[in-house]
Amino acid sequence: MAPDVWRLILSPPMTGPDNMALDEALLESAGRGQGGPTLRLYAWDPPCLSIGYAQPFNQVDRGALRRRNWDLVRRPTGGRAILHTDELTYAVVAADQGPVFAGGVLTSYRRLSAGLALGVSSLGLAVQVQPGTRSDAPTSADPVCFQTPAAHEITVAGRKLLGSAQLRRRGAALQHGSLPLRGDLGRICLALRYPNGGNRSAARRALRRSAATAEELLGAPLSWELAAQALVAGFQQALGAIFEQQEPSASELQRAAELNDERYRHPAWTERI
Repeated sequence: MAPDVWRLILSPPMTGPDNMALDEALLESAGRGQGGPTLRLYAWDPPCLSIGYAQPFNQVDRGALRRRNWDLVRRPTGGRAILHTDELTYAVVAADQGPVFAGGVLTSYRRLSAGLALGVSSLGLAVQVQPGTRSDAPTSADPVCFQTPAAHEITVAGRKLLGSAQLRRRGAALQHGSLPLRGDLGRICLALRYPNGGNRSAARRALRRSAATAEELLGAPLSWELAAQALVAGFQQALGAIFEQQEPSASELQRAAELNDERYRHPAWTERI
């Protein structure tokens, strides 16, 4: 059989609302049978705190975000808070009954995790894919996503390296996730509310123990470009796909602009819980 041809979108760094709006626009496009299966790789500028679809807004310290000039967005997917900075983010979008997403959430997580694991392994890291069942809803009071790995997420030496979340809607599915490249993962605790400074410091220490950046695990810097090449190669091998670099369509960009205005930059969405 001939390999599937995928669209590869390499986006320039964008704001948090811009990134989430484009991911959702691609999801809607796939639901209409347009665009074909898509892998989008991107970055964030400025740094952005994203909170999960159902995460309480009162866990966010808006004053701390303003002082640091960090952005804020609520994701369309579940899970807990992530500080997006110094990272590579991926998004896979396709029909929910196509070769990638067919079989349900856990089956597709396992399928995509194989591509992620192959990509990260090619960088020289001994990865493990977490077993078990999965939930994108927070399972503890801790507001930080990278505090604990969920099923089929990527760990190295017992520390979480790459986390993902998935959304299915109207015949299509979106899975996106973050690969931190460098920096202090504990910075996220500066943007969240804790009962006191001692709790915040303890959370930062716990996060540094439970998660890691690629640079920390490799012992050397890893560029966004090299990480992107590795993930593309991993997905190509795992999915038997060919990737052709393209840009989002004009209609997708227009819809992303609408979603940005209607939802991702609007307090009614960001502060709704």
